[in-house]
Amino acid sequence: MESKCTPEEGKRMVDEMHAEFMQRAAELLPATDLDRVEAAYQLAAKAHASQVRKSGIPYITHPISVARTALVELNLGTNSIMAALLHDVVEDTDYTIEDIRSAFGEDVAFLVDVLTKKDSGEYKVSKQIDNFKQMLDSINYDIRALLIKLSDRLHNMRTLGSMRTDKQMKIASETDYFYAPLANRLGLYEIKSELENLSLKFRSPQEYERIEKKIVSYMKIHADDITRFIEPIREALFDAGINAKVTARPRSVYALWRKMQDSGQSFKELEHVHQVDIIFPYNAERYSSEKNECLAIYSIVTDLYKERPYSMINYIDQPKENGYQALHTQVMTPMGGWSEIHIATETMHRNSLLGCVVDSTESIETWVQKFRSVLRDIAQSGSEGGFMESVVSSFYNDDIITFTPKGNSIVLPKGSSVLDMAYEIHTNIGNHAKYARINGHLCSIFTTLKRGDRVEVGTDMLSLPEPHWLDHVTTYKARRAVNVSLSKNGANAEEFPYELCPECNPLPGDEITGFKNKDNKIMVHKRNCKSAISRSAKEGDLLVAVDLPILPNRTYPTNVEICSIDRDGLLLDLVNVISNTLHLSIDTLHTETVDYIVTTRIRMQVPSAFELSEAMRIIEQIKGVEEVRTI
Repeated sequence: MESKCTPEEGKRMVDEMHAEFMQRAAELLPATDLDRVEAAYQLAAKAHASQVRKSGIPYITHPISVARTALVELNLGTNSIMAALLHDVVEDTDYTIEDIRSAFGEDVAFLVDVLTKKDSGEYKVSKQIDNFKQMLDSINYDIRALLIKLSDRLHNMRTLGSMRTDKQMKIASETDYFYAPLANRLGLYEIKSELENLSLKFRSPQEYERIEKKIVSYMKIHADDITRFIEPIREALFDAGINAKVTARPRSVYALWRKMQDSGQSFKELEHVHQVDIIFPYNAERYSSEKNECLAIYSIVTDLYKERPYSMINYIDQPKENGYQALHTQVMTPMGGWSEIHIATETMHRNSLLGCVVDSTESIETWVQKFRSVLRDIAQSGSEGGFMESVVSSFYNDDIITFTPKGNSIVLPKGSSVLDMAYEIHTNIGNHAKYARINGHLCSIFTTLKRGDRVEVGTDMLSLPEPHWLDHVTTYKARRAVNVSLSKNGANAEEFPYELCPECNPLPGDEITGFKNKDNKIMVHKRNCKSAISRSAKEGDLLVAVDLPILPNRTYPTNVEICSIDRDGLLLDLVNVISNTLHLSIDTLHTETVDYIVTTRIRMQVPSAFELSEAMRIIEQIKGVEEVRTI
């Protein structure tokens, strides 16, 4: 967090940052360009001379930091670095784009213009979405503007601690919803990971701290086990004449939090809290290709440890759409668990850090062309209201690769259904899809696909899209086609000022946020609710601080899942404790027993998160109960 400083301290800070930045520029940029970079800095420093950040620190520290990130972490060129220094000059001072063009040329002026928010006073959808769209439209000409904007967002997130809580929620949600996935799709994994972590840290600080402590504890407890696992790998590679670095590192707080959210698992149930990386310089004299050396290492590792069946993923022959390459596998450790191993050359590893910045690889260029095509399609269709959803669903998820019966590969966002694939092949196949065979097995067209699935789509001319199809498609192309078809076929509380999100069921005492609705009521969400994150990224101006009160005789619905070992009287004891001991009302109860393991799902009414926590603690003490979790 930035702290207040005196004018003298501020000047000293700026001078030190400026000197260090120019030193790095001298190391990474042509010597002939340094005078131009210095001139850009001097103009920026003059323009922002009277401005300070929320913390009281001179504003010029922000452009310096953005330019340093673009230079050191993204390896951008001279004009991009100059634009990074000048990116707020036109927006926040009296200087104009013409001033920039006159002083530094057309290219720098173009980049600054793209990075300058256009305050028109009237917005087609919302200020945030219009700004996103302006920035994304720049990809029609140059991807550098996106990279500078990522540098800008990264520094804003690193210094977010000086902002008000509502502003933190707005900016963190924008980051989680838009900027972190953008960094991921551009192959900038370290920047993506840092943005995700910072987003969670400022959106839900208690949750972030809880998981962070668990990771630190896990790595400390398992340090000796991890060493005992990787040392034989190091020795075997050394004996084979392979100069490799073998390291273990924990997964990020955000990655583990997301895994817990998606799987419903607790931290102690998670596999792969850490991963093992094997990074090595490619030896062209001994191996005919980088892939062959990766396979040689894979063979050495799986000779040492038992491989988990079907766990090997070859991202070398089939890179992710952003160009990521590596060989992944899982093996059993001496302690009995599965450890995930990533094998990559130093070049592959460097590319995973710099992504599209490395060079204009064929895969990145293919993705950029696809991005441009869909942006044009969205603009031509007039689908402004769903602009961000269209972009996010089409590009921001991780990829899976599926195959037609003839072996043609289809790249889809993770979580796509057979319907998405059908529409990707051809609109008519999607519109008349009726059934599918996945790897030879008859399946519904709504089935979610996995990487490597071979899919045959069965059609019937009498089969047409129905409204519920929209619940089963992910890609913009499929969603738009369904809507078009539906359109052609003609199918297309006063005392309490809050409405509660039905997806996350917020309670008094939870970390919450609110949005103003058209009816003047406030929709309340938990801060980690997907809908809240999405709305914060698109409609941040509607965010309001809320305090969900504990009211007499008012309760809120919540869902819990109880995992138990079967015994006589278990269900009776559960109901008795909830109803008679805790005096909570049960709305619904569903129980299922499989091989003596009982899963009970209960929807009940509680006054607040504090009572819920206490109820879960008491339920856990019932004989046979292993775990209680909210769902």
